[in-house]
Amino acid sequence: MAGIRGLTGWVGTALSARDPAGLARFYSDLFGWEIHSEREGWVTIVIPGTTHYLAFAVDVHHRPPAWPSEPDQQTMQLHLDIGVADVDAAVEDALALGATLAFDQPQDDVRVMLDPAGHPFCLYRD
Repeated sequence: MAGIRGLTGWVGTALSARDPAGLARFYSDLFGWEIHSEREGWVTIVIPGTTHYLAFAVDVHHRPPAWPSEPDQQTMQLHLDIGVADVDAAVEDALALGATLAFDQPQDDVRVMLDPAGHPFCLYRD
């Protein structure tokens, strides 16, 4: 099978958070993308010039995933890989916006960060 019939491409990814508007503002500031739409419990930011989006959905029971994973803890469902020109500068910027540096750093050339809702994301030199 070549894939789903009629597939038009990747459109977006959604992250859950107790405060989706706050998490959307964090990523909007991190990427420099504008908030595209906002309604109760759902906010999207869009890659400029495209229809591809990152969405944020309310989940009142959201628990930050453990990084690295631990038995009997919420596990990471996905993480974002973000290419940057200068990893150290990007880490500083992310920290200033409210991210935290993860304790476990498995690769020397990648920095694992945690967004304000606890979702891991990686900064790497692109």
